[in-house]
Amino acid sequence: MESVNRIEKLLEKYLEATTTLAEENELKEYFASDDVAPHLQHYSMMFNYFSVAKEERSTREIPVKPGKNRYYLAWASIAAVAVLAFGVYFGSEEPSSPYEKLFAQGYTEEEIESAQMAISLFTNNFKKGVEGASYLEEFEKSTNRFILNN
Repeated sequence: MESVNRIEKLLEKYLEATTTLAEENELKEYFASDDVAPHLQHYSMMFNYFSVAKEERSTREIPVKPGKNRYYLAWASIAAVAVLAFGVYFGSEEPSSPYEKLFAQGYTEEEIESAQMAISLFTNNFKKGVEGASYLEEFEKSTNRFILNN
């Protein structure tokens, strides 16, 4: 009778997902035996199913396709490198011809600030997009791990 009370308490903990592995093994052993209390008999089918299902393996091959997110991330990286190289190359040179000097001096402070704000907004939004893509990549890895393990 005490063992039945203990099993009932362990079963409550199991259904609340608060058991340890040792307690779960104790429940599995109890329900695998022939001495299961009549009012707990329906749980033995559940534990037997878990034992059998754990041994099942899928023979179907699941093709792994590269996601679209990697495609967009690759192109976004290439675009970022191109913009950065463009900025470094043209930003570090001193104007050499008279036309370049005239063109460089033709902007007002307000226009320069406006351009800097636009670039700042672009970089902030780009960072958010890249962060979102990294979260999606982590989600894809987790999902692939789950799919490949089952």
